[in-house]
Amino acid sequence: MSASSRETTPPVAPAPIALTMGEPAGIGGEIALAAWLRRVEAGLAPFFLIDDPDRLARLVERLGWGVEIAPIEAPQAAVETFPRALPVLPLAERCADAVPGRLDRAYAPAVVESIERAVGLAETGAAGAIVTNPIHKSALYEAGFAHPGHTEFLAHLTGAARPVMMLVAPGLRAVPVTIHQALADAIAGLSTELIHETGRIVADALVRDFAIPTPRLAVAGLNPHAGEGGALGHEEIEVIAPAVERLRAEGIAVLGPLPADTMFHAEAREGYDAALGMYHDQALIPVKTLDFHGGVNMTLGLPIVRTSPDHGTALSLAGTGTARPDSLIAALRLAAEAAGNRARAAESVR
Repeated sequence: MSASSRETTPPVAPAPIALTMGEPAGIGGEIALAAWLRRVEAGLAPFFLIDDPDRLARLVERLGWGVEIAPIEAPQAAVETFPRALPVLPLAERCADAVPGRLDRAYAPAVVESIERAVGLAETGAAGAIVTNPIHKSALYEAGFAHPGHTEFLAHLTGAARPVMMLVAPGLRAVPVTIHQALADAIAGLSTELIHETGRIVADALVRDFAIPTPRLAVAGLNPHAGEGGALGHEEIEVIAPAVERLRAEGIAVLGPLPADTMFHAEAREGYDAALGMYHDQALIPVKTLDFHGGVNMTLGLPIVRTSPDHGTALSLAGTGTARPDSLIAALRLAAEAAGNRARAAESVR
């Protein structure tokens, strides 16, 4: 099959996509290079990397890949540059000496600068959306980073009150209502208000970012068989069902609470546009089972579009050229699609 026959039409974004550097000791740089090399067959809209061009040039030399690194002065230059070279908006902080696989907290300021600049460009409209390469939180913590992770930092930068994590794979969008908590703490923290607020944010995002005019939600129960009418737990009756009723009262189509073990097979997934799980693994296991290498993490509830590969820094693979760019490519495509949908929604309101 020829390369041209595999080409996919790029989604249309209102401006180039800003891709952050991520942890310089991790795989972010090389999967960015790999994504650019597959830009035509993957149908990628123009994106630019916020990074140290010298670091990337050294990485290209190490890998022996035919990628030209092109420093740019402004995001708009990425549109013209992208077909022939990887556009890079240079950082003020240098990290050319970063060694793949070797963490060094000295590069934390560059990691933070890349994120801050991406957010600022998206807020002004110079970037259509941001895609964040994975960060290594321990290296940032050692340098004094005060936020639990990417999502919380993005909420801080944008002033968002309640960011919500959505995992996206072909055929499934899944949202955990509680996220990175011990299971006992997640159950204790589950509330009608939290489920209702999460569902409201998800429904709004499905309209604005996914162009689904009448979104349908499916809400999982917490206990086996969704509590079996109270025989196996009362959370469905006392906590989850009231949230479902509130959402329905607001005009949102909602199913649930549903037994989690029967709501993710192919036929069931046809009946809804997004699923809400009550805890982390309940939502993430189905997504990672469907597409382990290509799942995307998307943050809802922000004033900007943000997606990310659904994997970590993979220090053991860094610098080897073997890391798969599938998830980054999917994140870049989803970011461009969501940015385009959001821009069209805003235009229709005007």
